[in-house]
Amino acid sequence: MWIPIQVNEQSAEPLYHQIEVQLRALIVSDQLSEGTLLPSIRELAQMLKCSVITIRRVYQDLENEGLLLTRQGTGTFVARVGDEIRQVQRLSAVVEAFESAVDAGLRVQCTEEEMTELLQNILRRKRKADESSGGG
Repeated sequence: MWIPIQVNEQSAEPLYHQIEVQLRALIVSDQLSEGTLLPSIRELAQMLKCSVITIRRVYQDLENEGLLLTRQGTGTFVARVGDEIRQVQRLSAVVEAFESAVDAGLRVQCTEEEMTELLQNILRRKRKADESSGGG
């Protein structure tokens, strides 16, 4: 099974974190639905050209969060994710991204007004692009 995950080896973010964030997003957005069999640790490591240890850590972290379920001898599956957990996970990804953006803005001494205006401009631009591509 092909999973749409892309890693950036030049990123300061660790590979396991890049993969974990993207896999979590695929699960909480229901792009990978309950019961979906994921590639084995070895297969996904080969697909993403990273170590088996990296994928094992990702699978263990997501299993600890209740998003994955591993059955010995059968494989790793997307777990049943309740609406409350899905909502918390969905929003936590956005909060994490906003916190990183705010940190970057504060490092270069942006004001609250500048950051608010930047966010609004980005939202408008993304919505316009989404509408013109027929997505919204």
